[in-house]
Amino acid sequence: MKLKRYLLVAKPGIIFGNLIAVAGGYFLAARGSVDPMLLLATVIGLSLVVASGCVFNNCIDRDIDRFMERTRSRVTVTGQISLKAALAHGVVLGAAGFGLLAWKTNVQATLLAAFGFFVYVVLYSLWLKRVSVYGTLVGSLSGAMPPVVGYCAASGHFDMGAAVLLLIFCLWQMPHSYAIAIFRLNDYRAAGIPVLPVERGIEATKKQILYYVLAFGLATLLLTVTGFAGYGYLVVALAVSAWWLFIAVKGFSAEDDRRWARQLFAFSIIAISVLSLMMSIDFQAIPAQSMLAAL
Repeated sequence: MKLKRYLLVAKPGIIFGNLIAVAGGYFLAARGSVDPMLLLATVIGLSLVVASGCVFNNCIDRDIDRFMERTRSRVTVTGQISLKAALAHGVVLGAAGFGLLAWKTNVQATLLAAFGFFVYVVLYSLWLKRVSVYGTLVGSLSGAMPPVVGYCAASGHFDMGAAVLLLIFCLWQMPHSYAIAIFRLNDYRAAGIPVLPVERGIEATKKQILYYVLAFGLATLLLTVTGFAGYGYLVVALAVSAWWLFIAVKGFSAEDDRRWARQLFAFSIIAISVLSLMMSIDFQAIPAQSMLAAL
């Protein structure tokens, strides 16, 4: 039972959700030349870093978590794990994760993981989440790091492919997070967290969701346009983006905003998982001439 508490404080759902993205970035950069041990080290190392960040987030948020229905039963709130024990758990996870990345991957991947960790724990959790409506935007940088770390672990450098992945996943984070803020609106109000629906209303948030989904759809095409992914990926990216956009537009006539937001959120998970899978299997095995260069 005690082991389960330490597992829960690391938010296993978030860790699992990042695994596909890490693998997608790795396979995209590897272009069919996969080093199983490097892939395993990248996945495990980054998972430990993400777990560490989640533990620190739980420690930081324990005062506001008690006001929110979905977080009031967290072990850091109920006292099933002491703050001292949770912090020690986070330090051990982080040391193991960063140590493995530094040992088995490369400087670029390790530094990017450290940047994502800093953004999530310090800039987002300790500061902006509590004081600014822009906390979600800054936090999106940390959420976009897993596929970029996977990519750089395989390639050894940050190039156009890594930049496009960063853009795609940052843009994806915004409507995904805003959807949560809408269907958990009462929780955020109770905790005094200044997310966009609380500060500017649901209708303004719907407009932002629409803009970000449009931008996301355009960004997904860049992997093919710049020669990193194939046309199979392109077709799927177009289909996924179009359907997510359709759901976003439906929000303006939704009778139940919370139900609509849950649908948008659920499809966001499907969308990013499908795209991560497609970039894993429809990469360009040989560096191809980009569409832009061909014009």
